[in-house]
Amino acid sequence: MPFYTSEEERQHGLQQLQQRQKHLIELCYTVAQKYIFEGKHEDAVPAALHSLRFRMNVHGLNSVELVPAYLLLAEASLGLGRVVQAEEYLSQAQWTVLKSTECSYAIHSLLHRNLGLLYMAKENYEEARYHLANDIYFASCAFGTEHIRASGGYFHLANIFNGLKKLDLADTLYTKVSEIWNKYLNDHYQVLSQARIQQIDLLGKRFETDTGLDEAQEAEAIQILTSILNIRESTSNKAPQKTIFVLKILFMLYFLMMNSSKAEEYALRALHLAKKQKLSVQEQNTIQDLLNLISVEEAQPIT
Repeated sequence: MPFYTSEEERQHGLQQLQQRQKHLIELCYTVAQKYIFEGKHEDAVPAALHSLRFRMNVHGLNSVELVPAYLLLAEASLGLGRVVQAEEYLSQAQWTVLKSTECSYAIHSLLHRNLGLLYMAKENYEEARYHLANDIYFASCAFGTEHIRASGGYFHLANIFNGLKKLDLADTLYTKVSEIWNKYLNDHYQVLSQARIQQIDLLGKRFETDTGLDEAQEAEAIQILTSILNIRESTSNKAPQKTIFVLKILFMLYFLMMNSSKAEEYALRALHLAKKQKLSVQEQNTIQDLLNLISVEEAQPIT
């Protein structure tokens, strides 16, 4: 056993405390985000406040690390219709970013997204578009133009165009968002399938399916994709394949979340629509293959 002086023990204890607080920061942040994406804005506030307090304890009162918590509180406030309170949190976030010499593209993206949401709530769509364009720019710099972290900016921008009845622009952006999530989920499924083929699960247990996302990102995916589905279904007689495309993405999301009943529901809806609209046999077979995935997965023995 190493010998600690009282000072060493104190430092060691402080480090352990900071590690616990950093863990709590992330936990509270993820929980608050998840509640916001689920529309539970009142529930998000306590978790966001805890995240802010822990961030202050670890990073100090002026750190740029406080900004994500301010933005969560602003978004929760907007969801509750408290626009003035949201503006106060956003002003604090902007001021913190302005004073910082080290602010990541990711934080700039989040700040502009929330400013975009604020101006959408105030029906100032020109300002909202400006900030959402900046959100997309900074998210693209941080993660890439086709990354799921950039999809939220495209989605909110599409909502603005949809509200302004600029339907062609909205349609293009909704399609882009759908394609981003489709690529991410299918690529992730292929990686998992390859892992199964290579027998990486050395313990011989049932292959674990997952999304590669945290709970907040899964809630965001559900919120975005179901919103797009509702829009697509309102025009499904004109463009059934666009509706089926989103249904298939939702199938893959829930399949990877190991929610077989929801996955099956979306696949069956896609198959019903494909038959109703007399789409090609190839399209119907593709959907049937998705349903077969559930049967295969449920037939896997658990050892």
